[in-house]
Amino acid sequence: MITPAQLIQLGPGEGPSFSAVGDVYRFLATGEQTGCAFVLCEARVLPGGGPPPHIHHREDEAFFVLEGEITFTLGDKRVVAKPGSFIQGPRDIPHAFRNESNEPARMLILVTPPGFEKFMAEIAQPLPSFQSPPLPVMPADIQKLLTVAPKYGIEILPPPH
Repeated sequence: MITPAQLIQLGPGEGPSFSAVGDVYRFLATGEQTGCAFVLCEARVLPGGGPPPHIHHREDEAFFVLEGEITFTLGDKRVVAKPGSFIQGPRDIPHAFRNESNEPARMLILVTPPGFEKFMAEIAQPLPSFQSPPLPVMPADIQKLLTVAPKYGIEILPPPH
């Protein structure tokens, strides 16, 4: 049963926060809160941070850079996104993002349909706040990512050679 969309109001820094693959995410709206319409999260990506190359087979992602600079790889295209940049990543397209700068970056990530938040809840570690530092990535975290991702239609790709 789909629940109706809820009124959502969060203040600066509020919302459940998680550390995943060296980045910090806070959920602003979940599928349950949006009547199964979308998921919206904010990501803080430190220099050198970003997920491994992957493919979402169930959802589309959209990214809006708020601060800093994020380098996106979408298929065979490479884009350096600065504040105010918008990137649409359709499902079934290999992609990744990485902070190749020396400064932290922040962006909004819109995922539709929802489900991404359940994946993150399963692989990520809760943090006290969005301002908390990300936890170091351990081999067990990588193994958990590789094990759980297929359950959510996410294919983790080997790093480029």
